[in-house]
Amino acid sequence: MLAKIVPSLAGFIVATISGLGYGGIVVLMAIESACIPLPSEIIMPFSGYLVFTGRFDLVLVATAGALGCNLGSTIAYAIGYYGGRPFIERWGGYVLIGRRELDWAHNFFARYGSITVLIGRLLPVVRTFIALPAGVAGMSQIKFQIYTFIGSWPWCFALAYVGYKLGEQWDRDPRLRAIMQRFDVVIVGAIVLGVGWYIWWHLKHRLRPND
Repeated sequence: MLAKIVPSLAGFIVATISGLGYGGIVVLMAIESACIPLPSEIIMPFSGYLVFTGRFDLVLVATAGALGCNLGSTIAYAIGYYGGRPFIERWGGYVLIGRRELDWAHNFFARYGSITVLIGRLLPVVRTFIALPAGVAGMSQIKFQIYTFIGSWPWCFALAYVGYKLGEQWDRDPRLRAIMQRFDVVIVGAIVLGVGWYIWWHLKHRLRPND
């Protein structure tokens, strides 16, 4: 099953960014921040590679990514606010959200309060689900939006910068260029592997007892 899903997701990421430009980054990061397993660790580095090719600007890429995080997080916040934890536990499994992810985010939020939204946006896994407990707790929308953007922007910038530097290094090393004629072939392969690992990791933990 994964053999069919993963290449489709990889193609979706590439096609969306290539076709919609900055808008594609916003859309993809919104999907990721709405708790749907489309990892930013793949989306933003590919966007950074397109900065290297001259198509995008690094600061605008990071800003588009952060805006997408705000958009998707607002949806997740609303789900937590209006549906509460029972709703999330009942339906979250359809987007690979198990009790493990909810517990991580909830405990983190309960311990540190509103600032968790800012800190959580900088942490893998936690950042994807932190909007849910914020919504359940009824956190101020103004604080939520500000903290989400401030926390998301450095994350998006760092990942895009990694993609930019990888593209730069690839271009400078003739040995690497000799292996593949086009860098986007490698990027697509990385996306396939990255998305596949992400889905496998969530499915594995969903199948464990007490998750």
